[in-house]
Amino acid sequence: MKKSTMNAFIFIGVIIITGAFAMESQAQIETATLGGGCFWCMEAVFEDLEGVTLVESGYSGGTGTPNYKEVCDGNTGHAEVIQITFKPELTTFEEVLAVYFTIHDPTTLNRQGGDVGTQYRSVIFYHSVEQKTAARSVINQLEADKVYRNKVVTELTAFEHFYKAENYHQNYYANNRTAGYCRAVIDPKVQKFREKFAHKRK
Repeated sequence: MKKSTMNAFIFIGVIIITGAFAMESQAQIETATLGGGCFWCMEAVFEDLEGVTLVESGYSGGTGTPNYKEVCDGNTGHAEVIQITFKPELTTFEEVLAVYFTIHDPTTLNRQGGDVGTQYRSVIFYHSVEQKTAARSVINQLEADKVYRNKVVTELTAFEHFYKAENYHQNYYANNRTAGYCRAVIDPKVQKFREKFAHKRK
């Protein structure tokens, strides 16, 4: 066999192996986009969840390219959300939802505590039919088990766009632990997660 032919076979083999690894890596990563009140609260919890490789705060579900002021004013229809990248072999989408439904109240329409407005609505932006089916099943089970006194009002909406929030919103809790909002609102949610899901922490 000529050296050039052998080199060609080696090159093709490298491409095939590299492609296989890339496909395997991609298959092991899933994305979830969730709204449940202020994104600072959600981000703080999910950054500590096993299998999560990235958490970003941002906006989904509205029109135009939003900024924080526009979203707070309720002018764009966006919800404050976090977008999570995670490894389903370590933490499944259903487990992500178990945490999600633990750290926010899915029965209050367009409100989480003192945060009021459609931007604080409870919403799951599903990325696939499988995610939609899983989310519906979890909600139905919560209702059947009467986990909450009132009806779950969490929206299930097909994902379209995610707009990453301004830099100062990213890692907000980690960078502002002594801030009043962090201590009064975020700390209890983080503590609740750590107590109930101690086995799922990083």
